[in-house]
Amino acid sequence: MLQQFYPQVPHNYTFELNKDMHLAAAHYIDDDRAGDCRNMHGHTYFINVTIAGDNLDELGFLVDFKRLKSIIHKRYDHTLLNNHQEFNGRPPTTEEVARQIGLAVQAELDTLENKPVCLQVLVRETPTSYVVYRPKQGGAS
Repeated sequence: MLQQFYPQVPHNYTFELNKDMHLAAAHYIDDDRAGDCRNMHGHTYFINVTIAGDNLDELGFLVDFKRLKSIIHKRYDHTLLNNHQEFNGRPPTTEEVARQIGLAVQAELDTLENKPVCLQVLVRETPTSYVVYRPKQGGAS
């Protein structure tokens, strides 16, 4: 896993949950300015999702860890990211991958009675490069 301390999000929620996972996926950035990244290539992405809330569900979960993994892993593992509709023709950069994960996770959280929120998504593309996506709470992303 990430084996590091994550950037912290200041908040006043009672509970904070972090889920680490990894997946393998390929992508390319179809623009000459992307240099070697213009060619299709793959990464083992390491992902951390931070969820927070004040209320637990009837089982005592903020959200089940398995549910978070299924939202992300089933969608992206062993795929070509460029083929995913949610990128809407935008290159699947690490920033966009982090945003789309955040949007998918929040859409699922919105269906839960206890209404947890996704505070941040960290996507590590290489051992030395990562992106943090923090949706604005109560606003458009």
